[in-house]
Amino acid sequence: MQHVEFFHTEHFEKKYHRITPPAALKLFIDFFWETDFDDLWKTYPKGFSDALFPNTGYTYLINLANPFVMQVDTEKFEIKSDSFLPRHKAIECYHRPGNKIFGIKFRVSPVIFEKKINFSEYRNYIFPLSYLIDPSVINKVKQAASFKERVLVLNAYFQKIVKQYSGSLREVETVTAILNYCDHHNDFTSSIEGFAKKYKISTRTLQRYFEKSTSISSKKAIQIMRIRKAAAHIAQSPKTFRYAGYGYYDHSHFYKHLRQFLQKDTLKSLQPHLKMLQSLHQ
Repeated sequence: MQHVEFFHTEHFEKKYHRITPPAALKLFIDFFWETDFDDLWKTYPKGFSDALFPNTGYTYLINLANPFVMQVDTEKFEIKSDSFLPRHKAIECYHRPGNKIFGIKFRVSPVIFEKKINFSEYRNYIFPLSYLIDPSVINKVKQAASFKERVLVLNAYFQKIVKQYSGSLREVETVTAILNYCDHHNDFTSSIEGFAKKYKISTRTLQRYFEKSTSISSKKAIQIMRIRKAAAHIAQSPKTFRYAGYGYYDHSHFYKHLRQFLQKDTLKSLQPHLKMLQSLHQ
């Protein structure tokens, strides 16, 4: 069984614990999550997979139980420990009885304040997490008795970092501000040159800020955010969807971007894609 993001919404909404961060961390963290699959193993004794489309930022995976397999594009990795996962490619996680995973979905990780990290060097693979989070904090997360307790541990850890380094790293503040603006205003067409002028830096400097903080270019980050929001909207409420609301200048412009976004080799069936595309013509 394969669950596909945007289509199997009940699975992703009800079989994962999910909590958004406090206000102080919202520019950095989208949400904390944890698998909640105990009642699914009788239905799927051999397991199942969850397929997700590209996203901005990256995810920290903390393995709370047995090893599991994560596929990034067409390459599979066996995850035995805790890992850092860039999210700009399609992924598919293969779950088996005995798996339990905790995750932190970042836009930009606050650890960039403490460590000299260029995330453009962490782009194509899954990496060990120990360098990015204090191992003692990971141990506290694993020893916590519940999902909510794990979130409390990490909220305290990251809020301390953000408070300590507030205002000290311009590139992170610039990137998070631009991403936040584009997301909240559905503005995905303003030029990078315009953003650079607003923040009184060169376009090349802004591109460097994005690659260091998010691992990808400003254009790619903003366009992934754009098509994800549009795809989620049309999948959930096709009658209220308007392509102009996301800055597409006509139907074919949106259709082309959507088709490129959806056609991923990790998906076994094109039926979910077809349903979405057909809804455009209703």
